[in-house]
Amino acid sequence: MSDLHVDFLGKRLAGPVIPASGTFGFGEEYADMYDLSVLGGICSKGLTLNGKYGNEGERLYETPAGLINSIGLQNPGVRHFIAEELPRMLTLGTAVFANLGGSCIEDYEEGAQLLSETAVDFIELNISCPNVKQGGIAYGIRPDSAKEVVSRVKAVCKKPLVVKLSPQAEDIARMAEACVEAGADALSLVNTFQACAIDIERRKPVFNNLFAGLSGPAVKPIALRMVWQAVGAVDVPVIGLGGITTGADALEFIMAGTAAVQVGTANFMDPRAGGRITAEIGQWMDRHGVKNLDEIRGCARG
Repeated sequence: MSDLHVDFLGKRLAGPVIPASGTFGFGEEYADMYDLSVLGGICSKGLTLNGKYGNEGERLYETPAGLINSIGLQNPGVRHFIAEELPRMLTLGTAVFANLGGSCIEDYEEGAQLLSETAVDFIELNISCPNVKQGGIAYGIRPDSAKEVVSRVKAVCKKPLVVKLSPQAEDIARMAEACVEAGADALSLVNTFQACAIDIERRKPVFNNLFAGLSGPAVKPIALRMVWQAVGAVDVPVIGLGGITTGADALEFIMAGTAAVQVGTANFMDPRAGGRITAEIGQWMDRHGVKNLDEIRGCARG
């Protein structure tokens, strides 16, 4: 049988598929559905230093080929996570990625310091969060803002640091370069795309915040393009995500050069998606005589 292991930042992951932040809770909700140890890891729900209730009003809205969400980073806070959710995550038999957001650099720094003293394997830094000190513009839009927050977090972070990029970045390749220059050990991309929906019966926008995040199959070709650009711009591992629902989708990202993939919206469509996609990758490899993922990683780039 094919070897699905992935060597990632000094840790050997069981496979290339990682449930994305915000789509898998803290993992235990899925533990009775399939063997989570086949996964490369689990990304925690997005965390902020202090807990958040999230957005009011509509939070989820289906589209013909995806999902728009306006959750607003509802989460219990970093300290609660460390005390309550993390111990249970550590029993699931796979690597733990703690996804960390923040509205100011100081919150990012303190959150990273606290998480660095735990048994999490990786910190995934979500720079799509709004910088309240600069009028709400996300850190992940301009390379100079991203570079500042990544460098500040890297200085206090004792865990391997994965920076999650937004598709709203002015230039995704330059953004990737800036984050690596600031100390990112790896990148993950892309986060959700800004979108809008109108309720024609109410004659008003669906979401209180007007715009929200689109994910799902509709975004895959655009996400793959951005991942291709990021892989070509940096020499650190890249995790690809955006609309992956099948093993074939995942293989496209790996052939574009990613170390691993994350699966998000597919978990809502099929709670066993992570295990199924992992199996489909292995089946394709067996059919084609591919012994390990290194044989095909980046092969589409020529």
